[in-house]
Amino acid sequence: MEQDSSRESPSREDSSLPGEWHSADLGQAFSQILHHLTGQEFTRGKARNAALQDLSALIDATECDQLFEGSGTSLRGMPEMLGHVAKTVEKYAAPPKEQEGRSDRHSAVAEKAAAVGVLFLKLLRKVEAAKNSLVYPAWKTGLRHLAGPIYIFAVTHSLEQPWTSPRSQTVAGEVLTLLLQVTECGSVAGFLRGENEDEKGQFTVIMGLLKPDLNKESWKNNPATKHVFSWTLQQVTRPWLNQHLERILPPSLLISDDYQTENKILGIDCLHHIVLNVAVLLCLLDLFPVLEKALHWKGDAARPTTHCDEVLQLILTHMEPEHRLLSRRTYARNLPAFVKRLGILTVRHLKRLERVILGYLEVYDGPEEEARLKILETLKLLMQYTWPRVSCRLVVLLKALLKLICDVARDPNLTPEPVKSALLEEATDCLILLDHCSQGQVKSLLAKILQSCEDSKVANYIRKVQQVSEGTPCDGT
Repeated sequence: MEQDSSRESPSREDSSLPGEWHSADLGQAFSQILHHLTGQEFTRGKARNAALQDLSALIDATECDQLFEGSGTSLRGMPEMLGHVAKTVEKYAAPPKEQEGRSDRHSAVAEKAAAVGVLFLKLLRKVEAAKNSLVYPAWKTGLRHLAGPIYIFAVTHSLEQPWTSPRSQTVAGEVLTLLLQVTECGSVAGFLRGENEDEKGQFTVIMGLLKPDLNKESWKNNPATKHVFSWTLQQVTRPWLNQHLERILPPSLLISDDYQTENKILGIDCLHHIVLNVAVLLCLLDLFPVLEKALHWKGDAARPTTHCDEVLQLILTHMEPEHRLLSRRTYARNLPAFVKRLGILTVRHLKRLERVILGYLEVYDGPEEEARLKILETLKLLMQYTWPRVSCRLVVLLKALLKLICDVARDPNLTPEPVKSALLEEATDCLILLDHCSQGQVKSLLAKILQSCEDSKVANYIRKVQQVSEGTPCDGT
């Protein structure tokens, strides 16, 4: 008969008075209890339940100053130890790996979650009490280690799921409410992104804690992880989500690519939120290779149009009539990335791109000239990728570039000198590329203009184009 390992725990059976915990090293006491919660030799439910009760008693019996600051060398790592405690009991209450047709273990998970929730409430109340009695860094450091695991627990068990019960949901909801109160956050969104610009939110920490359980091999081991990830993602919107794209996109794609319809829908919801709240155009460029992985060109027919083609067409449709400078800058900022992605296939959009480029080059964009600089970058890429089709557009492009150079060179004070120089250099580079693509026709046309040009600054840039050697090939061809 297997011995009940709960008898081996340094628990109520060995020291019935909680106050006796003070006679032992606090860090060692925590470590010993955690060993009973996680050790392979302690597999019986009674043993682990007893260990959880011991942990609760230890927290009850320990004063705030000792819990967060300590009184000796051995207690200097107490904030880290508390973080380890929070991670361990959060995992202890997690639902088991998904098994089709099995729900008999869910009630046990809900019971454990309720018990762990009560323990977390005690810890958070200790933090709240410490805020009024300790020097700032002590309780703040402890809270920083506790907040992430406690949040994951609260979200795991506060939503209605197969592994939750009304009791566990209520307790988890109370934990989340108290966590927001202790961290002085008015909402979950504020907790995740930070309540103000000077504070870093917990989003990066939460994603870091979830990451080990969100890879291809592990993401189904804990059925709650995908829901915690999805729910957390939905709480953070633009512009705060932009900086986290590399953390949130891979798990969203992984979940959406699953064979189960439920997971596909969850993943698509995540992707939809990302598209709405991240720099959408660049985000879509990262998504396209995954969405188009089934498309293969066989060489015996025209290449099929792709999502990238469709989105670029839509962008150009909106760009043409757009008159708001902020929107024009946003569109122009992302246009080069689409030309790079499509490469030579940009030729499909050449007529529309030509109209957009000519229209945007005519309009002053403010002191930074962001839109016109990006349009010139787009034009350079376009000529590199589609050079055989450029010569027939020589006249209209030459006129537009020369007009831009004249306008910028003669601008008395609206544009800062560094920006003027950047515009003139970019326009000159475009003229040089245009000359290469038209087999030297630009030089011959500029020679006639130079004879009658009275502006010395404009003349200098025209000479620069003429001085480039005729034998230089067109870049990117």
